Amino acid sequence: MSRRQYTIELPAAVGRRVDRAAKREKRNPSDVAIEALRLYFNIPTEAATLAEQRAIRRGEAAYRRGDYITLDDYFRSMGNRPRRTRKKVS
Repeated sequence: MSRRQYTIELPAAVGRRVDRAAKREKRNPSDVAIEALRLYFNIPTEAATLAEQRAIRRGEAAYRRGDYITLDDYFRSMGNRPRRTRKKVS
């Protein structure tokens, strides 16, 4: 597999954000920019298996049918967490 090299010019504000993130994470700025572009363009890093593709299609079909619940509904259905008693501190 051959790799191609591309050069892109980022807007100044984006370049500054990439530089700050790279310094904060102690990483190479080009690696941070590549990761950000992959997330932005949703470039898959590995291909989904056939089973995963089927599951995605089933989930999308269920969503279109309205067969889903929101996270808020899910958490409300779970009820409150049991409260643990603490030792008395005097």
